[in-house]
Amino acid sequence: MPRYDAVLFDLLTALLDSWALFNDIAGGAERGLTWRKGYLLRAYATGAYVDYAQMARDSAADVGLHTEAGEQLVQRWDELRPWPEAREVLAALAAARLRLGVVTNCSDALGRRAADLVGVRFAAVTTAEQAGFYKPDPRTYRKALEALGAQPSRTLFVAGSPGDVGGAHAAGMDVFWHNRRGLPLPGGSPRPLAEEGTLFPLPAVATR
Repeated sequence: MPRYDAVLFDLLTALLDSWALFNDIAGGAERGLTWRKGYLLRAYATGAYVDYAQMARDSAADVGLHTEAGEQLVQRWDELRPWPEAREVLAALAAARLRLGVVTNCSDALGRRAADLVGVRFAAVTTAEQAGFYKPDPRTYRKALEALGAQPSRTLFVAGSPGDVGGAHAAGMDVFWHNRRGLPLPGGSPRPLAEEGTLFPLPAVATR
């Protein structure tokens, strides 16, 4: 019997290259990375959902960027693109009869637009606005599992950011960390089941 029935993805980092958009708006990779880290810290600390556009503006201000950067992030949302191997990997998972879903820290409208940009049909798209909480609050992952109709013990979570590793683990899921940028785990965080720099190894892990 296969180990998993479903695979649940972080959307904005595990499947989409949001790094490129942050970098372009911030004016370079170094400033983009600083903003991205500040954005993640603010999302992790926010807990209950607040307006995503406001969080984007506030996170830009946190790291010394003009709040206009946050507004541009929302305005240029449809420039997000999937990682080069994302569609091929998702097709392999679907061929293995795994249910596929995404969960993302943004509004309902932006989350559905971002999911459409991947170019693959998902069984469930869950947003922080819908759940009422930002990841890594376990309630956000549980809402996504409910929408996907999957049990945590039978679902593999694909993390894109360090905080997702501990958050998904706390919700009862094994974690595959797509650590594209080679980021460190926070101190005390559980280790993922697998950590890779691309999505290519995912089907083998999900179907073993």
